[in-house]
Order: sequence, then structure tokens, then C-alpha cells
Amino acid sequence: MNKIKNSALLLTTLFVGQPVLAQEQKHQPVNQDPQNKKMNVVFIVCDDLNADLGSFDDSIVKTPNLDRIRAHAMRFNNAYCQYPLSGPTRASFLTGYSPERTKVMDLTTSFRKAMPDCVTLPQLFKNNGYYTVRIGKVYHANVPMDIGHDGADDPKSWTKKWNPIGIDKTLEDKVHILTPSLVSGKRIGGSMAYLEVPGEDDKHTDAIGANIACMEIHNHKDKPFFLAMGFYRPHTPYIAPSKYYKMYPWQTMPLPNVPADDWDNKPECAKTSNILNYGLPADTLRRAKAAYYAAISFMDAQIGKILNQLDRDGLANNTAIVFVGDNGYNLGQHGQWQKQLLFEHSARVPLIISVPEITNHKGSYNKPVELLDIYPTIASVCSLQAPNDLDGRDVTPLLKDANTPWEENAYSEQTRKPGAFKSTVKEFTMGRSVRTERYRYTEWNDGKAGGELYDYLKDPTEHYNLYNNKKYKKLQKQLSVNLHKHYAEIQAKIK
Repeated sequence: MNKIKNSALLLTTLFVGQPVLAQEQKHQPVNQDPQNKKMNVVFIVCDDLNADLGSFDDSIVKTPNLDRIRAHAMRFNNAYCQYPLSGPTRASFLTGYSPERTKVMDLTTSFRKAMPDCVTLPQLFKNNGYYTVRIGKVYHANVPMDIGHDGADDPKSWTKKWNPIGIDKTLEDKVHILTPSLVSGKRIGGSMAYLEVPGEDDKHTDAIGANIACMEIHNHKDKPFFLAMGFYRPHTPYIAPSKYYKMYPWQTMPLPNVPADDWDNKPECAKTSNILNYGLPADTLRRAKAAYYAAISFMDAQIGKILNQLDRDGLANNTAIVFVGDNGYNLGQHGQWQKQLLFEHSARVPLIISVPEITNHKGSYNKPVELLDIYPTIASVCSLQAPNDLDGRDVTPLLKDANTPWEENAYSEQTRKPGAFKSTVKEFTMGRSVRTERYRYTEWNDGKAGGELYDYLKDPTEHYNLYNNKKYKKLQKQLSVNLHKHYAEIQAKIK
């Protein structure tokens, strides 16, 4: 481990005896005019986080520290990822390009293969004199396998990087695996699994990462910085200290109502698992959901440390904060769990953006936006020139006023491969979806493998598939035209 100067803020981390892996690159200090101080950025991304959050008006999940951010931020109630899987979505919003252009639609492909010279969001800040630091999972990393390692990191993006590792990794052989059929060798990351750990937060990877973030903020308070904090939770295995488990008694945890005929009107390829709820009994599902929520509240507590540090160092009024989940997460909706689904609970993600002097009052925006919009927006509020060919839009006008006239649809896509997740799909299938303010329209293999159309005003749980319904013929045709036009325009940008 590299020597850490001024490490008083990390004493708790070091005393617990958990290794913290780090690699430091040379950094030239930035000479600043105090009268023209650049705005700092704290970019927080969470793994497999849906919008079941108190800060998004959920009545169960407690997120007091996200509430603190929201008190002076714009909350985007309907933000959507472009591909509901960690590798593709992170490559997309960190580069500002659609998965069609990055060519990342799995967990192994690097966006640098298709776009070797692209300038990522943190790289843009680095190129403009910022100290850029990555802590934990920002680009894709397999969980829990890559905890303590780089994963699919992008070295060009960072001045410095940290790979914290804690007790949640060293105790992973103790987890309770709820879906053993999904486990392959030591790859338990795709399985629903949980572990309640007695003791305090600071032995866990995400707590160690938050402590490192506090140290980095303090040590660089006089220089402009872009700090990316990548939390591993609530990604499975859902591991958290006992006090967070106590907040969510599993015995009373409600499960979504799924009608018996829910799948009678939906294409089979819309599923990730042909076995609804993996065939697990209701009490097992309640345990999984409660554990997932416990991991969220644990993660939220670590965000509180970072907010407190910004306050202590007098940086709160000069630091933009972005909070985002990489993809959503089904918790039994349609009998499906986890991600890689084009349903609302998997494609929709929490997004909160706080910018001093712009979002000084709590606001909410209810129409669709895309995660692709993050890059041009953060570049804009920090007065940096983003690449002119990004696929997202600068939503700074919405940060200033949620009532600004704005027209935008959100597009998401998802592939299906034969044999994956016990699916009945017989051939490679591409699903593409467009979300408007009221509707979601989805085509699988351009409709040849089926389609979906949901009216969220009348049917928020997506029970009634209106695809090919005569009453919606005109609407379906228009949404199909929009869908194909969008992806044709993306293809036209590919050189």
C-alpha cells in the first residue's frame, strides 16, 4: 500500500486491519486564482440501485443522507439507463455515447476497442487541470470477484485510483445463497445472496471507500477535484452491518402483487428467468428484499460521511454532486429479479444533481431523461467544453427550472442469448424500448419476436400489454417510428 500523507481521517480504516489497495499516478498541482476557483465534482455511482428510496418518496427505504442532497438538488424522477447492465451502462454514461457506439453490451468488452480516442467524463476534467480520483467501482467491475482490484477500469480517466477491500469480501464464503442454481464456481455475484454482519460500518469495503473519499477531499481542498465514489452495494451479495438489517424486518416485508395471468400477454424474451421468482417461497423472497434494503441504507450512511467532510472543509458551496444508480433492479415485479429487463423497475434509475448557485432549492423533474445527459450537463455547469458529438443533452436548463419546456424520450436496449438465465429464447434477440412521459414501447427483434406497450397512467404495474391493440394502433405506429428513427440516427454517427 502506498504511503498516505495526512491520514488522520483514515485511522479507523487502517486500524480494522483490512487491506486497502491503491495505485497512484504522478500529479502536477494546479495553480489557482482564488477569485476564479473551479467547481469541484463529487460523482457518486451505486451498483444495482433502483428507485426504492426514501429520497424518491418510497415509504419503506430510509435514505436520510440522500435526503440531504435532495434538499438543494434537482431530483429526476424518471431517469433511464441505456442498457440495464453494469458494464454497458457505465461505459455509456461515462463516455457520453450510446451502447450502439461504444459496442459494449456485455461485461467483457472495453469501449476503448471501438472508441480508443474518446474523452471520458473524468478524463475531460483531468485534461482541464482537475485532480481526478476513482474510489471503488466506477467503470465495470465484477462483484464480488473484483473487489480490491481494478476490474474494467480506464487508466486514462484518473490521476489516482483506490481499490478498497473489506470484511464483506473476506467473509463472502459465509453468505446465505438463495439461488444456488445461478452460482458457477466462485461467481456468486449473479445469485441472490445475503449476510448480516455484527459490528460497525468501517470494516466494510464501501465504508473504507467513503473514508478514503473523505481523506482525498481534505487533502485536495485547495485544488479543483473530480472525485468518483463507486459503491459496491446494494449489489448482491447483500452484505451489511446488523444495525441496518434491524431497520427492515423481513417477516413484514411486502412483495409485489403479480397477477396469475401476468405473462399471458407478454413475449417470453422479456424475461430473464423463465422460472418466476426462481421458484423460491415467499419468505425467502422477503429475506432477499429486506437484505437489499439494508444494503441501501448502509450505503446511504457512507454518503453521509462524504457530505460531512465537504461541510468541514468548507467545500459544500463549491462542489457539484451527482448521485446515480447504474441500472435499476427488479424485486419480484413480474416474478423477475435483478436487472437486464426492459421493464420500468429495471430501466429506471435514481438520479439527483446538485449544483451550487443553480439548484439551491429542492426540485423535481418528472419527464424522461437519459443517463447520457449527465456528461454534457456536468461539463456545462463546470464551464468545460464537452465533445460535440455526444449522444446526450445538456439538461442545465432543467436544473435551473423544472418547468422549462423540454421534449425528450428515453431509449434503452437489452440483448437476449440462447440458454442464458434459463430463458426459452432460441436465437440472439435484441430488445429496444422507448419511454415517453406516459408510455413505454418495446420491440424484440424489430417486433418479430414480439412487443410491448404499456400505459403508465392507467397501468403503472405493466400488467396490460397493449401491443397490437387496435385502439392503440396509431400510437404504436408513431412510437415504432420514433424508436427506429432514434437508433438509425445513432448508427449514422458511427464512423
